[in-house]
Parts: sequence; structure tokens; C-alpha cells
Amino acid sequence: MNNDLREQLKEMEKRHLNLEVRRSTEELAQILAEDFWEIGSSGYEITRDECLKDGVVLSEMVLYQYKIQPLAYDVVLATYFIEDKTRNRNTRRSSIWKFVDERWQLYFHQGTITGQKVEDLKG
Repeated sequence: MNNDLREQLKEMEKRHLNLEVRRSTEELAQILAEDFWEIGSSGYEITRDECLKDGVVLSEMVLYQYKIQPLAYDVVLATYFIEDKTRNRNTRRSSIWKFVDERWQLYFHQGTITGQKVEDLKG
């Protein structure tokens, strides 16, 4: 997997975090795969339908240390660190992106709260 794909997925991840996109059911529906699910920082599973019906957390977030790891030719694991400025907490996150219907779609997501700070990050 090349750097272009990393940048493309990073931009899609940033789009997924964008407050305007998160307020739009239509925009979220374009990002989330039909069979999307996540494990929230609460530990509960959340489905695509629940995200679209109930909405998602509206926080100002900054992404750091975005990395990707290929799992198959059309599946990529992304890992990164988020500074949540609204809720004043940080999380380590992972996403699985699948190439479906000629586009990358978010299939799975998990966030884990961490005591690590931005200034503690290396690289």
C-alpha cells in the first residue's frame, strides 16, 4: 500500500471527524459501509443504523499519528491518536476501511480512552 492511499484514507478519516459531516446523515451514510459497526469508548457496540438515527458525538477533534496496515488488497486497518478538545480527553483509535462499490467505506471503528497526551507522542 502506498503513501497516496494512506493520505486518501487519512483525509476520509478527517472527513468522518468533521463536525459538519457528523451533523449530516447523508454525509455519514456515504462514509459508513452498510454493515458498519463500532465499539465506542463506552464499550458498547453501535451499528450504522444507530449512528444515522441517533447521531454521533459532536466534538472538535484533532488527528495524530495516522498509520495504515493492509489486511487484504481491498481492506486496510488504520490506527491513530485523537485529541478531543471538546470533551478534554484523548483516545487511541482503529478503523477498518473496505473498498466496496468502487470506493473506500468505513466498516469498523473502535476508540479507547487513554491518559496519553499530545506532548507525549513520538514522531
